[in-house]
Amino acid sequence: MSETANIKQIQGRTGPWELVLGLEIHAQVSSNAKLFSGAAVGFGAGPNEQVSLVDAAMPGMLPVINRHCVEQAVKAGLGLKAQINLKSRFARKNYFYPDLPQGYQISQFDQPIVGEGEVLVERDDGSTFAVRIERLHLEQDAGKSLHDQDPNFTYVDLNRAGTALMEIVSRPDMRSSDEAAAYVKKVRTILIYLGACDGDMEKGNLRADVNVSVCRPGAYEKYRETGDFSHLGTRCEIKNVNSFRFMQQAIEYEARRQIEIIEEGGAVDQETRLFDPNKGETRSLRSKEEAHDYRYFPDPDLMPLVLDPAWVKEIEAKLPELPDAKKARFQSQYGLSAYDAGVLIAEQAKADFYEAAAKGRDAKLVANWVTNDLAARLTAAGQDIADSPISPSAIAELVQLIEEGVISSKIAKDVFERMWAGEGSASEIVEKQGLKQVSDTGALEKIIDDLIAANPDQAAAVKDKPQAIGWFVGQVMKATQGKANPGVINGLLKAKLGL
Repeated sequence: MSETANIKQIQGRTGPWELVLGLEIHAQVSSNAKLFSGAAVGFGAGPNEQVSLVDAAMPGMLPVINRHCVEQAVKAGLGLKAQINLKSRFARKNYFYPDLPQGYQISQFDQPIVGEGEVLVERDDGSTFAVRIERLHLEQDAGKSLHDQDPNFTYVDLNRAGTALMEIVSRPDMRSSDEAAAYVKKVRTILIYLGACDGDMEKGNLRADVNVSVCRPGAYEKYRETGDFSHLGTRCEIKNVNSFRFMQQAIEYEARRQIEIIEEGGAVDQETRLFDPNKGETRSLRSKEEAHDYRYFPDPDLMPLVLDPAWVKEIEAKLPELPDAKKARFQSQYGLSAYDAGVLIAEQAKADFYEAAAKGRDAKLVANWVTNDLAARLTAAGQDIADSPISPSAIAELVQLIEEGVISSKIAKDVFERMWAGEGSASEIVEKQGLKQVSDTGALEKIIDDLIAANPDQAAAVKDKPQAIGWFVGQVMKATQGKANPGVINGLLKAKLGL
């Protein structure tokens, strides 16, 4: 499918418009300690319980880089197929805010740890598009201001202060809200596979700033040809969106808002905005005129970060199998469709569960059970596959019973529901409930002979209309309470009806 076929156009009063989107993903580094101190990192601790003297910016305290966080950033860079910069440096980003005790944030400016890369993203229709990564840099998080604890005071919790973040900056390569969500999902999946970030958006461990602008058809192509941003519209940045649904709603609203302003003869102000999920709209946070001049300069307390090429090679050699490679392997090794493979690899835990269940079994049948029945049950119960009450070996056993003709696919659904209810293993349930499939040809022949004798007209009609055999199949299934082996029934019926 061509790229242009996927560009979403928005109809305005004066003609069509197109969206241009770039994202900055803020991912919390999976680490037990902060970026420049040994203080613990974790969700759910009491206010200011995870704060060292460094995090609180006490006089004379000096930052010391956390080697593990650097390794996680290198891993993330390699996973994004990006350039690892063997020399980078930290800078001070100066601004005042009550929850920023130092009065500056330690970040990276002109020399980030990771340079340009690329992520291949799949759309819902199976087509793909590439998103260019501009950079990934390490920085420390700020604390949190709490405005709802007291009517007269703002409280400050510094537990998050100094927590390591990776900021992944993309080029403006997304052209619809669906593409933006698909891109964040893909980056999130890669980071989870790598173990570099847990991707928990509810806890704010992965969130995104979305840059939205609109332009007339053809203008984006001119920007791609020339690299000249003047072909694109003025962008507005929507800060800290932490759900895919909210991201899509924020983009759609913001695009419409900008189109209306332009069509009414106004100009879009470059500004930072927030999305209000209750009202479904964005609102201004600060304009460009109010934007901070961060006065970046190299942090004098930190030496430039120099990586040993051998260490980077060592990290690369230990990388796990990443989503794209796993998807290709699932298709070739298990004969799965691109869609099924894509569903299974979207979550590392689901992919691992599937592989454990598929060992020695009909891989396609196992995929159907994992992606359909089990997934539906887990979703309804609000559970993750890691907490599934039905184990991979239990699914494998159920599939084995179907493969061996002990139970039919229809009976298997009843067995599965009983397994979910905790009634035992598939074999135990089949035995206890007397659900074994009837494959005894003698018993089935008698039922079929009686049916044909009782319905001679129907039997005669089958010769002219072979699909009418389905009626007989249904009657036999009814007579055996769904336990008859469909393959055996069909064979016997065809022989006896002369088909």
